[in-house]
Amino acid sequence: MKHKKLSVFLAACLFAASAWAASDAKMNLFIDNLMSKMTLQEKIGQLNLPVTGDIVTGTAKSSDIAGKIKLGQVGGLFNLKGVEAIREIQKIAVEQSRLHIPLIFGMDVIHGYETVFPIPFALSMTWDMQAIERSARIASVEATADGIAWTFSPMVDICREPRWGRMSEGSGEDPYLGSRIAEAMVRGYQGIDLTDPTTMMACVKHFALYGAPEAGRDYNTVDMSRVRMFNEYFPPYKAAADAGAGSFMTSFNTVDYIPATGNRWLMTEVLRDMWHFNGFVVTDYTAISEMINHGLGDLQQVSALALNAGTDMDMVADGFVGTLEKSLQEGKVTLEAINTACRRILEAKYKLGLFDDPYRYLDAKRAKRDIYTNEHRAEARRIATESFVLLENSDNLLPLKKQGTIALVGPLANTRANMPGTWSVAATSDRYSTLLEAMQRAVGDKAQVLYAKGCNVCYDEELEKNSTMFGREMRDPRSAEEMRDEALRIASQADVIVAAMGEPSEMSGEASSRSDISILDAQKDLLTALKATGKPIVLLNFSGRATVMTWEKENFSTILNVWFGGSEAADAICDVVFGDVAPSGHLTASMPKNVGQVPIYYNHLNTGRPNPKWFTKFTSNYLDVDNEPLYPFGYGLSYTTFSYSPVALSSSTMTHDGSIKASVNVTNTGTREASEVVQLYIRDLVGSISRPVKELKDFARITLKPGETRTVEFTITADKLKFYNSELQYDCEPGEFDLMIGPNSRDVETLRFTLQ
Repeated sequence: MKHKKLSVFLAACLFAASAWAASDAKMNLFIDNLMSKMTLQEKIGQLNLPVTGDIVTGTAKSSDIAGKIKLGQVGGLFNLKGVEAIREIQKIAVEQSRLHIPLIFGMDVIHGYETVFPIPFALSMTWDMQAIERSARIASVEATADGIAWTFSPMVDICREPRWGRMSEGSGEDPYLGSRIAEAMVRGYQGIDLTDPTTMMACVKHFALYGAPEAGRDYNTVDMSRVRMFNEYFPPYKAAADAGAGSFMTSFNTVDYIPATGNRWLMTEVLRDMWHFNGFVVTDYTAISEMINHGLGDLQQVSALALNAGTDMDMVADGFVGTLEKSLQEGKVTLEAINTACRRILEAKYKLGLFDDPYRYLDAKRAKRDIYTNEHRAEARRIATESFVLLENSDNLLPLKKQGTIALVGPLANTRANMPGTWSVAATSDRYSTLLEAMQRAVGDKAQVLYAKGCNVCYDEELEKNSTMFGREMRDPRSAEEMRDEALRIASQADVIVAAMGEPSEMSGEASSRSDISILDAQKDLLTALKATGKPIVLLNFSGRATVMTWEKENFSTILNVWFGGSEAADAICDVVFGDVAPSGHLTASMPKNVGQVPIYYNHLNTGRPNPKWFTKFTSNYLDVDNEPLYPFGYGLSYTTFSYSPVALSSSTMTHDGSIKASVNVTNTGTREASEVVQLYIRDLVGSISRPVKELKDFARITLKPGETRTVEFTITADKLKFYNSELQYDCEPGEFDLMIGPNSRDVETLRFTLQ
């Protein structure tokens, strides 16, 4: 029977391989025929991606789009919203241009379309790959229903620099977890068949290393060794490529002193030759022309540099369409390079089925039926509850009972536009609830909710203006004293205070770096005044990054980090605050005690003079703070408690082609059902190069009823022990390893095994 099943499986594989080969041959024949008819100008036109529509992401905007489309000078457009608007533009391309080549329409669908999910950083806190894949799947269903076939997501940049605003758009500090999330997002967007009109092409960004800018300042210089690149920053990009992502986007930063967009080693030698990526590469917004500022030459020079590096499509800079013909005449680029880039764009359109039906994503019935549905909203609400991280609950104040009088206070308590979070460009915020509305709905007639804003985001009006762009302004003209007095007045009438504090949504995200990531002044003053009332306080912290919460931890016993939970955030927060759902999020970035510790991350190298304790002279530490984070990577509390049995290993030795199993019994020792994230870390004790003190190598998210015990088993193979050595060879080395299991990176049990 086993042999028969194997034969059937092999036959299926051979059939699939044969079908794929036939499909590729058909595609190649079609594109060969099409390209034989194309002029040089039309080929270059396919490499041009201008922006149009009422949603823009940068400061430039191309003009005369229709005229350029008719001349075959445009390959695609992005951030144009709505079936009818897209149909009108597509009609010009397929009916009025010479060769009728359809356009590809893209958008920044970063964490949902009109149904918005938690920002990616918050989504990573779920450690729930099925939920993450489902969020991307729903985003794809909604975006394609509105005409979008290509999303500029997922962003997979590893980030250990919370001053950088775009931490909000990624999955935290860990390459293993980031890789699993990258795979899930690509699967969710692309499905198994890109010609399915409910799937869209993913675009992995930003290639590469964008999440490690000097001083945490956006667009700034990045510089690191190649060993660090391959071991710590490259894995999520490679995982996304291996998952079949259709496109990659270049990053703004330099890599080895060459801007990524013009870096041949990065775009060709690594991405294509080493990783066998066969999709196309698009620049980020004006990245080609920005190479002029990097000192790489004029627009013609940097455009040639980008094409020769392996970059295929120029977003907005008009560098390719404006200079490549001249560069070809002068021998600075080859026709082969232009043809290769053109072919890659045409292949993407073919795989999306646009040549079969240019209007396949333009079904007006779907636009009315499939966007912001009750089913999608329910899923977004459920996933949002999984993303919240309970940092403190020592007095068991949470969950709150739906009784008495609740004072809801804070600048984030009654704003709907800030709930979805940054990079929610297709959001329809007027339909989303404020926290105040959701809380009033949640308690009904069982409790009274009193509200006061209490303070502005900060005292500095200019800082608040720069942090609340894109229709998310929330400045109150009243004086600080007047607002604070109102808050204290309602607090005096309440049994409990819920304080909605933190960053507004645009204080994180692109071009939203902060040099100080601690609590803002006006909010600190308000919280101090509220604490003086003696009333119990639940602190809800909104943020798009890991913030410094040392003062908050010292002063408040109940802290729930809610990040930005998407279109259903307000109801999801109430679900957790009132105990309908137990919090289960776990941190995916270490939270520092102060900004001077940054960068701080759990999987660091040791030093020759390590010191994990308080100050000791001539060891690696600070005079004024210890080396540990305020909250470690992987940390998160619940409304119940979990106990871990001693870890068991199936063997203390393993061979290169063998495996061992590690198991632990986890018991819900509390009184309610809840989820826990069981985490496996490994340390390579002796290597040919210095190795991290621990690395996440596996995890399991489990849900247990009160009193229930489950055995969690992990299999350790040589693949979990491999790394890139100083010669960039990927393998594992024999010797001793520490295996650690626990609920976070700090609180683990350690056992040792040997790779023979």
